[in-house]
Amino acid sequence: MTADALPRRTHRIELAATVLLAVAAVATAWSSYQSARWRGTQALRASTATAARIASSQAATRAGQLTQIDIATFIQWVDADVAGNRKLADFYRHRFRQEFRPAFAAWLATKPRTNPNAPLTPFALPQYRLAETQRSKQLDARGELAAAGAEKANQKANDYVLAVVLFAACLFFAGISTKLHALRQREALLVIGWTIWLGTAIWLAALAF
Repeated sequence: MTADALPRRTHRIELAATVLLAVAAVATAWSSYQSARWRGTQALRASTATAARIASSQAATRAGQLTQIDIATFIQWVDADVAGNRKLADFYRHRFRQEFRPAFAAWLATKPRTNPNAPLTPFALPQYRLAETQRSKQLDARGELAAAGAEKANQKANDYVLAVVLFAACLFFAGISTKLHALRQREALLVIGWTIWLGTAIWLAALAF
C-alpha cells in the first residue's frame, strides 16, 4: 500500500464509523419512541376491549333478566287462558313487553292449540329478538376487534424493542472500530455494523407495509 493510500483508507474508515454512529444513534432513538408509542396504543386498545367486554356482559345479563320477565308473564297468560279466565289472560297479555309481542302474535298465528307442528313457545320463533342481546353481540365483537388490535400493537412494540437492540449493536461495532489500530479489523467491524443497520432498516421498512 502506498503512502497516500493509507491515509485515504484510514479517512474512509473513520468517515464510515462516524456516519454509522450518527445513523445508528438516530435509529435507536426513533425505535425507542416507536416502541413507547405502540405500548401506549396497546394499552388503549386493551382498555377498550376490556370495557366492551364488560358492557357486553352487562347487556347479556339484562337480556337474560328481560327473558325471564317474558317467560313469567307468558306462563301466567297460559295458565289463565287454559283456565278460561279471559279477563286475567287479557290482564297478562296487556303487560307483555313490546319486544315479546311480535313473537307471541306469530306463535298464535301457528294455532298452537290445534297444530301439532306449531312451535312449543314463542321463544322458539325468530320474531323473538331482544335489543340487549344484539347489543351484547355487537359489544363482544367490538371487544374482540380491540383485543386483536392490542395484540398487534404489542407485537409492533416488541419489534421496535428488538430494533433498538440491533441498532445498539451497530453503535457498539462502530464505537469499537474507532479503538482499534489494525485497519482490517476496523473494516470488518464496520462491515458487520453496517450490515446489521441496513438489515434492520429494511426489516422495519417492511413492517410499515
